Amino acid sequence: MERRPVETRPVEGRWNRAETPRRTGRAGAGSPAGRGGRRRPAALAVALLLGAALGAGPAAASDHDPERAGHPLRMVAYALHPVGVAFDYLVMRPAHWLVHREPFRTLFGHRD
Repeated sequence: MERRPVETRPVEGRWNRAETPRRTGRAGAGSPAGRGGRRRPAALAVALLLGAALGAGPAAASDHDPERAGHPLRMVAYALHPVGVAFDYLVMRPAHWLVHREPFRTLFGHRD
C-alpha cells in the first residue's frame, strides 16, 4: 500500500501533521526509548535516594549542658531574640530598602 502525503494547513504555534516527528517501530537498540530514554534519569534518582537512605548513619544530638542553659543572660537572650528579629524585619529591612533607592542613596552614600 502506497502512502500519500497528507495536505494540511499550518497552524500557528503548533505542529501540523506533515511536520510532526514520528516514532516508528518498537523500542529497540536504535530508538530513544530502547537506550534508556526517560527511564534512565528516574532510575538514577531512585538509586541515589536508596543509597542515601541506606548509607545514612544515626543522627546524634548535641549534649545538653544545664549549667550553660540556665545562665541568667541566656534567659534574657531567649526573651529578647524574637524582639530583635521583629525589629530587623519591621524596621531595618524597610529602612535599607528605602536608603538604597536613588534620592537617598546619594544622601546617605550607600554603595552596592
